[in-house]
Amino acid sequence: MASNPLETTLRPFRISDAEDLLKYAGDEEAIRFTRLNTMTSKEEAISYIQNFCIPHPYCRSICINGDRCIGYVSVKPAESEYRCRAQLAYGIAREYWGQGITARAAKMAISEGFREFPDLVRLQSFVEVENKASQRELEKTGFQKEGVMRKYRINRGQIKDMVLFSLLSTDTIP
Repeated sequence: MASNPLETTLRPFRISDAEDLLKYAGDEEAIRFTRLNTMTSKEEAISYIQNFCIPHPYCRSICINGDRCIGYVSVKPAESEYRCRAQLAYGIAREYWGQGITARAAKMAISEGFREFPDLVRLQSFVEVENKASQRELEKTGFQKEGVMRKYRINRGQIKDMVLFSLLSTDTIP
C-alpha cells in the first residue's frame, strides 16, 4: 500500500538528496522568492548540501512518501546578544504548492527549533511583499505580521520590500 503523498516528515539532508534538490532548485519559478541560486547540475546540488545544508545548525529536508526530498526548511539562530531570535526559511517544489505541506513542515520545524535552541524565544521570517502565498503559510502557522521593511533586500538584482513576520515561543500555533 502506498503511503499518503501528503504525509510530511523532516530529516537532515543527505548527499543522496542531490537529484531531488536539483529538481526543486533548478526551477526558477520555485526559487524566485528565495536566496538560492538556480542550480543546473547534480554537482552544484551536492556542493550545496555539503557546504550549506549539512553544517547548518538546523536545515532539514522536507520529505514525502517516506523519504523523498521535495524542499527544505531551516531555522537559523542569531548569535551572542541576539541568540533569543532565529530566522525561519522554507521552500518546496512547485508541484507541491497549495497542498498544506509547507505549513506542516514549518510547524514541525518551529517545535523542533524551540526545543533545540534553549535561548530561542522569537522566530522571524522575511517575505517579499509580492509573495502572498508564503505570507498565508506563515499566518497559518501562527506568525503575526509586524510590518513592511521598505527596500530591505536585494533579490535577483532588484531591491525588494519585505514583510516581517514573527512567532514567539509563548504564541499559540494553530
